[in-house]
Amino acid sequence: MNAKNAVSLALANKTIIPAFNIPYLPMVEPVVQAIVDENSLAMVQVARLEWEKFESQSPEAVAKEYFKYCKEGYTLLHLDHVPAIDEDNKLVDFLPLLKRALDVGYQSVMVDGSRLSLEENIAVTKQASELAASYNAGVEAELGAVSGHEGSGIGTSYEELFTTKKGFTKVDEAKLFAETAGCDWLSVAAGSFHGAIAAATKHQKKPEARLDIEHIAALSAATGNMPLVLHGGSGIKQDYILRAIENGIAKINVGTEIRQPFEFAREEKPGDIAYAQQKVYDRTRWVIHEFLHTTNNHDLLK
Repeated sequence: MNAKNAVSLALANKTIIPAFNIPYLPMVEPVVQAIVDENSLAMVQVARLEWEKFESQSPEAVAKEYFKYCKEGYTLLHLDHVPAIDEDNKLVDFLPLLKRALDVGYQSVMVDGSRLSLEENIAVTKQASELAASYNAGVEAELGAVSGHEGSGIGTSYEELFTTKKGFTKVDEAKLFAETAGCDWLSVAAGSFHGAIAAATKHQKKPEARLDIEHIAALSAATGNMPLVLHGGSGIKQDYILRAIENGIAKINVGTEIRQPFEFAREEKPGDIAYAQQKVYDRTRWVIHEFLHTTNNHDLLK
């Protein structure tokens, strides 16, 4: 299965591909099993910060677990957020990380140049796209600022972020980006935010968010109907997500929603990994079936 085709088919069929983040290696098995049991198509993904700040170890370690349990036609392996400048404002040598993932079987990768200028973001995305093309792999990029990974969280009240459209992807920049950067799909900022990763806040319930649907529709039109991606998918009101799918969002990242059940279960029953895995399995099925309504989308996207 080709990741680029799958996301394009999701857009055409007005459904969405969930992408589940793996901050802890034992989460891979229950996530994959939940996807298969829901007859869904979804991505298993890991971001650089999840092996730097959590316990997923490396892109290779996640791939090794993934290929133990994956089922052809139901899951795709994606490399999430590899930043050019990370959440600690440090430069990252991103191309070797992308290549490492592609060499071990990742079907798509993400380069995140969102902390760069528009011109620099386009330049690093072009580099990533050229590399991925040699593997026939998909490339995701980000334009705008989806807040939350920084130690200060979103840095303001949510209401201020939403009403001022602070960090929202600009429509004119999205048009230029889609025309010149070479990516296959684009992560945009329109009201969502990432879950906290700082030790003091990562266990807190994520505040409820909403989306600017008109802004998403304008971005979709400006990019020539390029598939758009929603990061920070946990905690968004369901109605907004379902409307966003109708207006160009074709992939959604889900992290906090399945990470916290794993962490809470480990605290409740230390050493009982099977118990924590069951909690992840149950919540992943809930996300697919009850929240995103992507049960049986496998048949649309194969």
